[in-house]
Amino acid sequence: MSDRWYSEAVVYCLDIDTYADSDGDGVGDIRGLIGRLDYLARLGVTCLWLHPIHPSPNDDDGYDVTDFYNVDPRFGTLGDFAELLHQANNRGIRVIIDLVVNHTSDQHPWFVSARSSPDSPYRDWYVWSEQEPADRHQGMVFPGEQHETWTYDRTAKAWYYHRFYKFQPDLNTMNPAVRAEIKKIMSFWIQLGVAGFRMDAVPFIIERTEPGDPSPELDFEFLTELRQHVQWRRGDAVLLAEANVEPDNLPAFFGDRGGSANRVHMLFDFMLNGRLMLALARQDPEPVIEALRDTPALPQGGQWATFLRNHDEIDLSRLTAEQRNEVYEQFGPEEHMRIYDRGIRRRLAPMLGNDRRRVELAYSLQFSLRGTPVLRYGEEIGMGEDLSLDGREAIRTPMQWSNQPNAGFSTAEPEKLVRPVIDKGEFGYEKVNVTLQRRDRTSLLAWFERMIRTLREAPEIGCGSTTHIDVPMPPGVLAHRADGPTGTMVFLHNLGTTDAEVDLSQLQPEADLPIDVLADRNYDDVGKLDKLQLSGHGYRWIRLCRSWSH
Repeated sequence: MSDRWYSEAVVYCLDIDTYADSDGDGVGDIRGLIGRLDYLARLGVTCLWLHPIHPSPNDDDGYDVTDFYNVDPRFGTLGDFAELLHQANNRGIRVIIDLVVNHTSDQHPWFVSARSSPDSPYRDWYVWSEQEPADRHQGMVFPGEQHETWTYDRTAKAWYYHRFYKFQPDLNTMNPAVRAEIKKIMSFWIQLGVAGFRMDAVPFIIERTEPGDPSPELDFEFLTELRQHVQWRRGDAVLLAEANVEPDNLPAFFGDRGGSANRVHMLFDFMLNGRLMLALARQDPEPVIEALRDTPALPQGGQWATFLRNHDEIDLSRLTAEQRNEVYEQFGPEEHMRIYDRGIRRRLAPMLGNDRRRVELAYSLQFSLRGTPVLRYGEEIGMGEDLSLDGREAIRTPMQWSNQPNAGFSTAEPEKLVRPVIDKGEFGYEKVNVTLQRRDRTSLLAWFERMIRTLREAPEIGCGSTTHIDVPMPPGVLAHRADGPTGTMVFLHNLGTTDAEVDLSQLQPEADLPIDVLADRNYDDVGKLDKLQLSGHGYRWIRLCRSWSH
């Protein structure tokens, strides 16, 4: 593992409440998660990203926080959380948590005080307007579910700003006292032992919000402050940011114009994610090639986080309307599969028709592209979604551990479960579960374990450079390479259904006993790289050469 551990990590994200229930109350908890750490270690996970763990009314799946210094009592205690950090560390797994400081719950004591009186010490911790703002109906994050970004509060006799739902008033991060509090929150969790934070809605955290200005300036210096503060507390702590913004604006989140990597360490690559979906829908790699070519240069130490499915919808807002419709047609053909006029609320396996070859191809492609891969819980066994649930809850169903009642997630009565388990159809827990796949050497779970082990032996992917190999290719085939201090890897992916033959003989002078290290089937030896066979929906990871000077 390099000094920048995050560049070679495998990140696994989960909601504690839907992962494993240890006490039979129907809600997943920290002790249940501790009991599954060995499973995660075997899978190859090196970093666990936990969705919000704080006390909350749960009107927005925990993103409406009422206490940043505690753990939701449904999950356990701070003592349980400290034990989780200890046990994860024993297995070589770092833990990062969601930092949701763009807003609070309207039930947070700060807001309760702020709205009670203009003289409240917390009044200026939020963003207020005495008059109705002209931009009241602009800038909604959840169109269709949210109708304004300013709401009138009768107690406060003023309008308050909320970029998200009205029960989530935005904190005024231009207030020095709020900034100091955010640093204190980060210090608290770092002192407890977390390895960093996934920062929610970062562009909104640094907005200079003013009534009547729907597109306020961003104060990037606050990110510089946070980075400096965190690294003095823990030198290897990481900031993984969510910022779905225009490509030209992305480098500013990593560092200043001087080229210093003095802000966040990692950004989710939303642009690549949309392009990957378009490529899979078209069965044509050109959108991925464009994404690799158009990716802005990052400062030293800056890193992308790649994903196919995360905890939210598949956000296609960076595609054109025509491209978005292409993806909808393939992966979300029915209206109830879509959300917010921009996304798809499904898991990958059902999107790909539960076609094992296409699922492997998609994840092989994601895990071999530059950056750090992020994997959503349940994807490793090919879980499905429950479209009868509201909104993004469709992909937040309990983890399917076995064919025992409630999928082995909980011993509670089914009606007490935090969400219903998937119990019907081809994705029902009796057909898709960990125990079943654990006994099958050819299962998707076994494939994920093998693929992740191979990734760990190829550090060029995470901390090297990735480039498209620009030579004539059969239709549907993508060739790319990863170069780093430890050597060079070459990757072939056939997004189409027709078998192909690829000529990469121009790479032969660089080769040193090239060999397949992962492939969808047994192929003939690599030879001179001039007649590389590739099945429809096939893939090959080829070790081109290794450097022993590393």
